[in-house]
Amino acid sequence: MKSVLGNRKLVVSIFVVLILASSALALGPLAFSVIMGRGVKTEPINADKVHPATTDVDGEWHVVQGSAYNYTSAGFTIDEILPADKRTTSGSTKHVTGQATIKDGVVEEASITVDMASLTTDKKVRDQNMKSKLFEVTKYPESTFTLTEPADVSAVPDDGSLVTVPLTGDLTIHGETKSVTQDFQVVRDGDTIILGGDIPINRLDFGLEAPEMIAAKISEVGDVNVRVTLEK
Repeated sequence: MKSVLGNRKLVVSIFVVLILASSALALGPLAFSVIMGRGVKTEPINADKVHPATTDVDGEWHVVQGSAYNYTSAGFTIDEILPADKRTTSGSTKHVTGQATIKDGVVEEASITVDMASLTTDKKVRDQNMKSKLFEVTKYPESTFTLTEPADVSAVPDDGSLVTVPLTGDLTIHGETKSVTQDFQVVRDGDTIILGGDIPINRLDFGLEAPEMIAAKISEVGDVNVRVTLEK
């Protein structure tokens, strides 16, 4: 009798273990996603939180913190390729400076500088690898975008509507500079101008060699994400 009860308990225990194992396999990807997260992304302009312009577009403009809905931020988005999955992650910083000169509705000169050492994602380990091994922020503490061709913003309306403006400039990351042309969204919001957009890049063009990691590889292509608020 004891032998029968003992065998029955063993069978039940094995059955419970199998159920738990199956549940773990089913919930594993979800749990992994929660643990890994998707980083901290610089989002596009929030068009629902802008107001009609209260100042002329011409003048000397400087990057400011911006509102809680369209605060200044810059960073990156890239895919991490894992053994059994691929997910997108991002990093960003609010430590962005810059200026622009607009005369007769034309941006004559402009530049943006990003403090690379202040970039963060949602994981400290990822932050350390990103800063020390990928971007090498000790050697290259800043990334910049400098306008190289005048940009016409005279058609940007004063009613808070977003328009698309092509910008051409030199993008410098990791000490390497490439000329890029990309469409950006621009809006006049009260006494500010907000500019936002994504610049597709190949990290190899900027000498960004991925560190050797067993758990994950990094895609060669990604985006530089930008959203800046400027004020006179």
